[in-house]
Amino acid sequence: MGNCFRKKEKLTAEFVPHDGAKVYPTVRLYGSPKSILAAYIRFVLIHKSVSLDFVPSDGTTSEIETGSNHDPVTIQVGPEVVSGSRETLLGFIDARFPSPCVGGGEDETTPLLARVTTLQHKSVLLQLERVVRWGEDLATRGGNKAVDPTMGSPLMEIRKFGRSYSEVLEVMMEHAKMEETVLFPIFDKADPGLSKAAKEEHARDLPIMNGIREYIKTVGVLNSGSPDYQEALHNLSDRLKSLQGHCEEHFREEESELLPFMEALELSKEQEESALEQCFIVMQETHGRLLKLFLEGLQPNDAMKYLDLISKCRDKERMESMLQFIMK
Repeated sequence: MGNCFRKKEKLTAEFVPHDGAKVYPTVRLYGSPKSILAAYIRFVLIHKSVSLDFVPSDGTTSEIETGSNHDPVTIQVGPEVVSGSRETLLGFIDARFPSPCVGGGEDETTPLLARVTTLQHKSVLLQLERVVRWGEDLATRGGNKAVDPTMGSPLMEIRKFGRSYSEVLEVMMEHAKMEETVLFPIFDKADPGLSKAAKEEHARDLPIMNGIREYIKTVGVLNSGSPDYQEALHNLSDRLKSLQGHCEEHFREEESELLPFMEALELSKEQEESALEQCFIVMQETHGRLLKLFLEGLQPNDAMKYLDLISKCRDKERMESMLQFIMK
């Protein structure tokens, strides 16, 4: 593979233990940290639950080519070494690690802005679901320590819970801001008032979202053994479930009543790509330090579809900056 890669460690072959489950050696992924293809393959391998070692190339090229030999990506598993296009690498991975099967590729028939909006909805809902389940668990335990020792004391866990919710809240608020500053004006220019209902939903939900964050702070100062603390946890869980229901309804309405009009707008490719770029600019935190969190809220196929959208970014420096957060 040339001198552009770090020296490789010796690998051991796979073996089959007594229970019949295969155990694989570490998979090494060689490529540029700026490569959209390397980001693709990294996410596929993570979802295959293999041990992964990303080895960044020493090359300084900034050219981003999905599936192009201008920006080569190589996989090594034991003595097997494979390089090539995205299709070649995905085929090798699925043959070598058959479960779960991971596809990918773009949905060319759906407008870009509809794609980015729907995928963001999916990520928000899955992240919010995780927080809701955590809130239910807190309420069920009523101030008792978690079984997981990494959660620490009840006070420490509430602080971790608050940080987790705050991160999800940032994604949700940036998504709302993107719709209000990029998506809705496009609809309203074609048909004034078309996005009125969606705007009203935002006005209703944003205070609720911020209120939950403040309520978590209130819970954190209560005595974890008191009846007030237990009641507060149940109230917190109820508020989170209510927010989840609002978001599900709001997203469902947008996807059924608003986004279908996107194709009728007949935006040019230039207009679509320019608007998509603006979405990423508005959502700087979500596509910076929170990008990894955001992509973890998507199924493997959807995560790769979102990376497809990022690859359309015409500002290559911005795209490379986003990819740096994925590959860390």
